Amino acid sequence: MAEDALPDILPIFPLTGVLLLPRGRLPLNIFEPRYLAMTRDAMEGERLIGMVQPSDPPIREMNPAVYPLGCAGRITSFSETEDGRFLITLTGVSRFRIREELPLLSGYRRVVAEWDDFAEDRNPDEAGFDRTRLTNGLKSFFSQRQVQADWSAIDQAPGEHLVTSIAMMCPFAPNEKQALLESKTLAERARLLTALIEMSLSGPAPDPESGVTRH
Repeated sequence: MAEDALPDILPIFPLTGVLLLPRGRLPLNIFEPRYLAMTRDAMEGERLIGMVQPSDPPIREMNPAVYPLGCAGRITSFSETEDGRFLITLTGVSRFRIREELPLLSGYRRVVAEWDDFAEDRNPDEAGFDRTRLTNGLKSFFSQRQVQADWSAIDQAPGEHLVTSIAMMCPFAPNEKQALLESKTLAERARLLTALIEMSLSGPAPDPESGVTRH
């Protein structure tokens, strides 16, 4: 999307532990009435939804406080199930900063979004990073968690795609996901991602029976 197409007013979808990055792809299963309304409205407009995280995940309020920085995604895939749910895919466009929150619309939240600090998000970033170290850590990380991976595809993936996909997929803590989002450059995000993977290897191995799904 062109920079001038980014709207001033953006609907937001708070989800703990869910990360969207520019050019990343995030599948979502929409079933709450307010978010069904949000998706319908987005489809009739710019098709943009802002993904944000609650700033205090243990608080289970209807509309919790959220981090001031999120990432907007464009609906690039949409289907409706027989029971009325929406299955969508968001493709990350740009990060944004929340200037203020507006009154609810059909139950969902909207904000005034500021985009100026993130103009670089609209262009692919292939800055160099220690890919070998990241890949070696990732192999140990996946082995510890008994995750199968296509290493040929991983080795051939462009740098930004690799970092973005792994950062979005790995089950890091919400504050760690937010730190990855707030990294200024791809190289900075790759260094943080590598550090998080290496730190996780020194902790106890997770229970392979406990799975996480964003659906």
